Amino acid sequence: MSIFSRLSDIINSNLNSILDRAEDPEKMIRLIIQEMEETLVEVRSSSARVIADKKDVQRRLGRLRNDADDWEAKARLALEKNREDLARAALAEKQTIQDDVAAVEQEFTALDDHLDHLGNEIGQLQLKLNDAKAKQKVLLMRQKTVSTRMRTRGQLNREQLQDAFDKFEHYERKMDSMESQLEADDLGRDDKQGLKNEIASLAQDEVISAELARLKADLKTTGKD
Repeated sequence: MSIFSRLSDIINSNLNSILDRAEDPEKMIRLIIQEMEETLVEVRSSSARVIADKKDVQRRLGRLRNDADDWEAKARLALEKNREDLARAALAEKQTIQDDVAAVEQEFTALDDHLDHLGNEIGQLQLKLNDAKAKQKVLLMRQKTVSTRMRTRGQLNREQLQDAFDKFEHYERKMDSMESQLEADDLGRDDKQGLKNEIASLAQDEVISAELARLKADLKTTGKD
């Protein structure tokens, strides 16, 4: 996946805007860094080729200047020997070489300017790459923070649930204990015997009521006498 179509797109890019539009910012920043690193390698390779061409041109320029100096020396020698014709011919050769020197000097200047331009692009690209790596570090730290918070929240939820379960079990045990006590209190009791006792108590109440009525009647009789 190519994010940038050319080097100027990288240099002029707004990383924040790109990441804001991305569905997966972490994946996007990885792709951006990868493309920047690949582009940086390409630009450095181009710079290396330009440097090699510049050195080659510099050697050619040196040879041409030496040849020009050599033809001038020959022209001087011809003049010393009163051979103006040979001197003219030698100077003509020198002029031809001088024309070549001028052309090669222009080539050398163009290579030098191109190398300066590449160096500037490498510098800007490196700054962009550093910026992208810094943003990647921030994203990774944010992801780590969110993951930690989610784990902590999950742990707290589990602890709260466990606390609720513990309380529920405690109340269950308490209810079981109370029910068990009631059942223990009822142990040994005979429902039929209890009924007999209640009926007997009622009969005893009737006897007592009759005795009470008799005593009241006796008191009334004694009072009349």
